[in-house]
Amino acid sequence: MSRIVALAVALLSVAAGRPDDHPWLVFEGGDGPGKGKQVVLLSGDEEYRSEETMPQLGKILSKHHGFRCTVLFAINKQTGEIDPNTTDNIPGLEALDSADLVIMALRFRNLPDDQMKHFVDYIEAGKPVVGMRTSTHAFNIDKKSTSVYKKYTWTNGDKDYEKGFGRQVLGETWVNHHGSHGKQATRGIPAEGMKDHPILKGCEDIFGPTDVYSVTTLSGDSKPLVMGEVLEGMNPADKPIDGPKNSPMMPVAWTKSYTGASGKTARIFTTTMGASQDLLTEGTRRMIVNAAYWCLGLEDKIPAKNPVEIVGEWAPTKFGFGGFKKGVKPADLK
Repeated sequence: MSRIVALAVALLSVAAGRPDDHPWLVFEGGDGPGKGKQVVLLSGDEEYRSEETMPQLGKILSKHHGFRCTVLFAINKQTGEIDPNTTDNIPGLEALDSADLVIMALRFRNLPDDQMKHFVDYIEAGKPVVGMRTSTHAFNIDKKSTSVYKKYTWTNGDKDYEKGFGRQVLGETWVNHHGSHGKQATRGIPAEGMKDHPILKGCEDIFGPTDVYSVTTLSGDSKPLVMGEVLEGMNPADKPIDGPKNSPMMPVAWTKSYTGASGKTARIFTTTMGASQDLLTEGTRRMIVNAAYWCLGLEDKIPAKNPVEIVGEWAPTKFGFGGFKKGVKPADLK
């Protein structure tokens, strides 16, 4: 009987460690330029469906490029379901301890110190980041909090870390909508002298139904890569609007560097595009995939047209507050 009990305990232990039991996704990767590289994709925003974007992007990077991808989510503590409105819980951030690249789409997160530490340690180690859409205002740590990471808040007023993580690391914080939100889409135009940049290789059609964000300050050595042309409507064929909104245009993608506390300097790519529906456009997907290569110093591996075909069936939900799919757990997205 004791052998049967021991076997049962062993089987339960194995089952408890199955990846499907964890509130995150892992795509193992394989052959390709990214073989041996660990990418962690962070989702957690209430509006732009990063919980749908990041699993698809992880599949693309894994299947077509060989990266091992871990996708983390905002998880409801009571139900274990994906819940973008849960701002204080992203399980699995320990994956950052061994990550080579972070791709993030966060908005106003208020993470506890034990989770935030893994993110801060990654950043201050001088490791690369691809920041998408609302990541310019990724953190909104409660003013009453005793957190040691308050300076990462998007409104931080300390002169040595003004406007928090967004301005200091990514190059800008949240300012405002420049295009009319939900009414005027964005067409990406290469910035002057940047059409041959490795990140834009094969990106003839950069488009997204999300609007252009305002940019007032690009910090540090930020270099505009793509300018955002505000369109009259929500379709790629719509004409650009006349007037000051497009004269001059706002940058919607740029490169930057960030030197962490370790003294090591990382490559940073930021785009204020990147909602789930934006990635239905091949050129927009390719820009982000190419950016992953560039951030990792693999730009010499970028072919004329990096493969970015959608993996499986994918019909992203329209952006909007409260529009996320209820009752979904990470394992359901595998």
